[in-house]
Amino acid sequence: MTIRVLLADDQALLRATFRILIDSCEDMEVVAEAADGAEAVDGARTHRPDLVLMDIRMPGTDGLAATSAICADPELAAVRVLILTTFEIDEYVARALRAGASGFLGKDVTADVLLDGIRTVAAGESLLSPTATRTLITRFLASPAESAQSAAPEDLAALTAREREVMAWVAEGHSNEEIAEKLFVSPLTVRTHVHRAMTKLGARDRAQLVVMAYQSGLVRAVPPAGDA
Repeated sequence: MTIRVLLADDQALLRATFRILIDSCEDMEVVAEAADGAEAVDGARTHRPDLVLMDIRMPGTDGLAATSAICADPELAAVRVLILTTFEIDEYVARALRAGASGFLGKDVTADVLLDGIRTVAAGESLLSPTATRTLITRFLASPAESAQSAAPEDLAALTAREREVMAWVAEGHSNEEIAEKLFVSPLTVRTHVHRAMTKLGARDRAQLVVMAYQSGLVRAVPPAGDA
């Protein structure tokens, strides 16, 4: 299968560079470009790409608003959003994850990392390293601001005790392999529990499962060491 990508960035030169890079791969192609968030949303509805490579800071409708619009549209449920940002960890990224983005990359990543990131997100996985997950959670996702919940505590009643346990470990930034070691099971078993939890809660991917874990109160953030 060919991964169909929509590029959303206000810098024409950067879009051209990404297009050349992506189109050079046999397993992916650029199907459309957008210079702002409004064009990204229109392009997503017109072309139904597998993935939108989305810059956050754009004039007019920014990438955050565009991500919210795309992820909230039931007809675009299959479209994944991968955020590109100059600042790998910032509040805008956390807000984009709340809105349904599947992960993020810094603009200074290598070509191989970018292409692997596209493949990862297009496959339905999230692109969040354990370190990035912990940083986002402790500083932004559990903050009082923007406290609208995407999962209420009662929603977790549909999960088994093991699924809730695995979800909590995921929310704390642990990989499937790390969770498997803690629970004395195989990584495949952990992956199965993660996907069942996602299905029951209607989570688009692992990133949204993390957000739901904190916003439902399943786990609570601990302030980073040194914070007042």
